[in-house]
Amino acid sequence: MGNVRAPILVRSVADNFAQILRILWDHKLRSFLTMFGIAWGVGSLLLLVGLGEGFRSGNKREMAEFGKDIMFVFPGRAPAVEGSMRSARNYLLTYQDYVDVRNSSAYVRNAAPVLARDDVRAVSEFATTNGEIVGVEPQFNQIRFLPLKQGRWLNVADERQKRNVIVLGDEMTKHLFPGRPAVGGAVLLNGIRFEVIGCVQRVGRGDNNVTNMRGYISYQVMSGYFPLKREGQRGAISFINYQPRTRAEHLLAQQQVRKIIARNHGFDYGDDSAFEVWDTIQQSEMIGGLFDAMNMFLGSVGVATLAIGVIGVINIMLVSVRERACEIGLRKAVGATNRSILLQFLLEGFSLTLVSGLAGMGLASALMAALGRVRGPEGFDPPKLVPMTAALAICSLMVAGVAAGLYPARKAAMLQPVDALRQEQ
Repeated sequence: MGNVRAPILVRSVADNFAQILRILWDHKLRSFLTMFGIAWGVGSLLLLVGLGEGFRSGNKREMAEFGKDIMFVFPGRAPAVEGSMRSARNYLLTYQDYVDVRNSSAYVRNAAPVLARDDVRAVSEFATTNGEIVGVEPQFNQIRFLPLKQGRWLNVADERQKRNVIVLGDEMTKHLFPGRPAVGGAVLLNGIRFEVIGCVQRVGRGDNNVTNMRGYISYQVMSGYFPLKREGQRGAISFINYQPRTRAEHLLAQQQVRKIIARNHGFDYGDDSAFEVWDTIQQSEMIGGLFDAMNMFLGSVGVATLAIGVIGVINIMLVSVRERACEIGLRKAVGATNRSILLQFLLEGFSLTLVSGLAGMGLASALMAALGRVRGPEGFDPPKLVPMTAALAICSLMVAGVAAGLYPARKAAMLQPVDALRQEQ
């Protein structure tokens, strides 16, 4: 018996879908406009969320190429009289500040002093350039993202023995050694000879990334040959890079660093105006929160758009019930059950909604795939289909389809044959 019912059920469903297609084709303009509204709402939602996700991932990628969980502290201005910025004095960070941060901060995992100058003339046997020469200790590449393309990075022996060795950024390598091997070559920095021991891969996108125009030498050599041209404390440095012990402890690490610097330079660590800092962890969290709020807003707009489309489907289905009252009456008169009428109109509303939404998803996906071939601005990745949003859209469409078809279907199923035939007259 079961083997007989299965083909009958399949044939019944196939007949229903054939009838649905015929009815939609008979009312092409009305059906198209309704389906267009739903497709537009779903497609625009996925596209907007995809664009936002592209910007989020682009920002995340840029931060990852910059380094992981990096925090900066720069020289600043501290008030000589507490609370009065009119009496503010400039202070410079020193190598001793870095040593104290490294040795005394329980929440700091790693730290590095940075001594940078952009007025050092670099000369090779092939070309001359002016980039930024940076003095760092070996652990600097554990904090900053500096993948090597050739050679090696600075090591402890280079630092202790004050070796004249240099690691070149990608752009500086191209300028000083155009089309030629750089590792093993020599570079004169203000007339002082340095051996090239390594080359860093290109970091970031575009031509304005200053990281690629840097040369890295050991801190001890830098402080001996090229100290900062400023009056003030002995052993002044440009800034300190550090990482918190864990990402969640970044504010605790920042507070400890502020206490150390304030103690060393004689001012109140609670004075926010006395510090110049950059917390990339806090920045990424703020950007993430911004995009989460944007996604929620776009989601609510998409749901509202879908609800308007569903109302349109309900309206069309109610009109269809009224227009097809005679057909419903005849079918019921020859033995059609309420269940079969209900199923037909329910499938009709469900199909109209689901097909429209899937068409919108397909168009949005195709557009995002096309945009993926176009190189966007720096810090922006191509838009991408977010699986969670797509799954939510499909589930919403299924629920909306049932909601759009249920009321008109029930209204059609409850029509009495005599009443339906009388309406046609």
